[in-house]
Amino acid sequence: MRDTLGEFEHQVLLAVLRLGGETYSVPVVMELEQRTGREVSQAQVFIVLSRLEAKAMLTSRFVEDAGGRKRRYFRTTPRAVKRLRETRRELKRLWEGLGPVLES
Repeated sequence: MRDTLGEFEHQVLLAVLRLGGETYSVPVVMELEQRTGREVSQAQVFIVLSRLEAKAMLTSRFVEDAGGRKRRYFRTTPRAVKRLRETRRELKRLWEGLGPVLES
């Protein structure tokens, strides 16, 4: 069975990887907004993080800070990294030779 990723799921996974492979939703929102130039809601990101956990692309754990506030940290799984590598290869093959078409 192939693990399919929607565009936003893909972006969220890449943001988590950029942030060191484990993070909570707020830094993911900030990373996505900075990299894409688009506004992203925290609720939207959290929904996708949960969906990716259900797909076994992420795991999560709760961490309590000194003030007693709990945050849910998500970590990429080897399955996610493998799927991202496969997707990257597939997209590179699809993009091959399209430079002249897109630049004209």
